[in-house]
Amino acid sequence: MTTEQRTHAPTRALRIVLVDDHAIVRHGLRSILERESDLDVVGEASTAAEAAAVVEQTRPSIVLLDLKLSTAADTEGLDLCARLTQRHPELAVLVLTTFLDDSLVVEAIRHGARGYVVKDVDTTELLRSIRAVARNESAFDSHAAAAMVRSMRVQPERPKFTERELRVLQLLAHGLSNREIGGELYISETTVKFHVRNIMRKMDASSRAEVVYEASKLGVI
Repeated sequence: MTTEQRTHAPTRALRIVLVDDHAIVRHGLRSILERESDLDVVGEASTAAEAAAVVEQTRPSIVLLDLKLSTAADTEGLDLCARLTQRHPELAVLVLTTFLDDSLVVEAIRHGARGYVVKDVDTTELLRSIRAVARNESAFDSHAAAAMVRSMRVQPERPKFTERELRVLQLLAHGLSNREIGGELYISETTVKFHVRNIMRKMDASSRAEVVYEASKLGVI
């Protein structure tokens, strides 16, 4: 287990913990992320137990999480994701993995992840995804987004949305922040938050990523 807390990092930097069982992957990610002035890698872990300890010690804002953390199980990271987000509700987990099974994308969301990207993602897209989940937005690369759409089979009963809520949903699906949605609709950010809360309540969703997934499954967007 490797941990590092930086006393001189800028206060605005996003604190990141890397969880991957391959040291070379963690080192590569660290070298990429630490070129960015607003990102600070404060810890690393190779197992679920190490990850729980490092997160407890360093209190990051983001965890980059691989789903496979040992040879014993292919999806150990799902259980870890659930434990981390339950214990630290403010924590943003971004899955970064080689696995692209359709059901895994959905399960990752249900286990608390805010985003899902595969490891062949380019650097620009990875950085965009990290910053998106830090803003409590959802983040999917094109592969994961397509997998999520393919996983939709059953059409549950569709909630009733106002025209304004439907428009907010469409903009959420495009990855816009509350401020950007407000700018598009000429309403305040506070009003956008009100609509987003109503949408989440109607869909019984706990995150923006889950809202987008459920809305797509319902054919709303």
